[in-house]
Amino acid sequence: MVEETFKYAATPEDAETATAAWHDIQTCREVYNHALTQEYRPRPDYDKPSYTEMQNKLTGTTGWKQRWPEWKNAYSKCLQMAIRRIKQSERVLESLQTRGYNVGQLKWKPPREYRSITYNQSGFDVDHNTDRTGHAIVNFSKIGDFHLNYHRPLPEDGDITQIILKKEKTGDWSVSIVVEYDPQYPEKPCVEEINPTDTVGIDLGITKFIHDSAGRSFGSLDEQRDRDRIERRHRNLSRKAYGSNSWEKARQKLAQAYDQLQNRREDYREKLADEYTTRYDAVFLEDLDVKAMTEDDGNSRNIASMSWRQTIQAFKRHGKKNGCYVIEVPPEGTTKRCSQCGCETEKPLWVREHSCPSCGFETDRDYNAALEIKRLGLEKLGVEATMQTVGQGMAESTPAETALPGDTEETSDEVSPKRVVETGSPCLKEPPKAASRQG
Repeated sequence: MVEETFKYAATPEDAETATAAWHDIQTCREVYNHALTQEYRPRPDYDKPSYTEMQNKLTGTTGWKQRWPEWKNAYSKCLQMAIRRIKQSERVLESLQTRGYNVGQLKWKPPREYRSITYNQSGFDVDHNTDRTGHAIVNFSKIGDFHLNYHRPLPEDGDITQIILKKEKTGDWSVSIVVEYDPQYPEKPCVEEINPTDTVGIDLGITKFIHDSAGRSFGSLDEQRDRDRIERRHRNLSRKAYGSNSWEKARQKLAQAYDQLQNRREDYREKLADEYTTRYDAVFLEDLDVKAMTEDDGNSRNIASMSWRQTIQAFKRHGKKNGCYVIEVPPEGTTKRCSQCGCETEKPLWVREHSCPSCGFETDRDYNAALEIKRLGLEKLGVEATMQTVGQGMAESTPAETALPGDTEETSDEVSPKRVVETGSPCLKEPPKAASRQG
């Protein structure tokens, strides 16, 4: 059994429903802040209250609901989940601290930082049989109905464990449905039966987002227009009076610009991960320490924009769905070491060609790294291979549907990112009516 979250764009039934939803979110925020500042944080580290202990203080003759009767207007499960968020956030901080991050402590949350409400096990009803294509309705207790852009159906045999209603920073609403079900994923092939030509090594870079051991590369997204849009909207926001209606509208437009850039990045890496894990039996990637790279390298902005760690996670997620091994190998030496003879040579970043002084092997720097990553991956997976099979395997077709006729007559192995187009469901931001027209 696995838990998967299905996120949908949502629209409230009317203005009263939207107002009630935001009011309940703020009620949960008050409960969270009170439990954190008055119960959890004052206690010493060795005697922190449990979730059950704080939850029990909600009810009773001397409970919080008796002291603040307005808290009774929100659904009780939502208030309990607001308290549980404290323990969940604490575990996240501990995980980050274990991985070497310098973390602080949980803080009191203002309205702009607490934007969601969680229904756990009860208090909601999902109706996807509305006789409208791509449409569903979720009824939230004490709030009302929200219409969903139901672009992706829920598993028929799944159990809904919780639903999260959120007002995004852009001002739009979204509903995330957490489903527990038994997916029918294809089984991964036996290691002994894997042909090295059905595997691929991938080098993640900046000038080329992906360069694989088959000689094909994918350029990085051109984000200049997105960055220019963000800078313009930052300047526009700075001219508004803080807290005014015009300031709020400008803030939402800025959030939309950031959201658009993030969606482009996510869409690009998800499609590449799906295509590679569908095409191959095994994919090999470097186990990059992105945190250290962003701290030590002067190119930290570009490194952060590449979202390498999210890309690796996307490959692992799609590997499970498509029956593909996704193996991480140590990154040390993959750029310096010759993939043919193992000789190491220093290469500054500006040197883009690999030329081995020992065996004379000459090729692109990233291609050599991809070959070396594949060799290390095959060793780690336990597949025997010869030098003649390492680096071969990808067909000449591009790893996704192509578009934009003016950009499809390329003869090189480098693929422009704008050739990769949407192959899945409609955008989350698409209104339900537009989605129904497509269906």
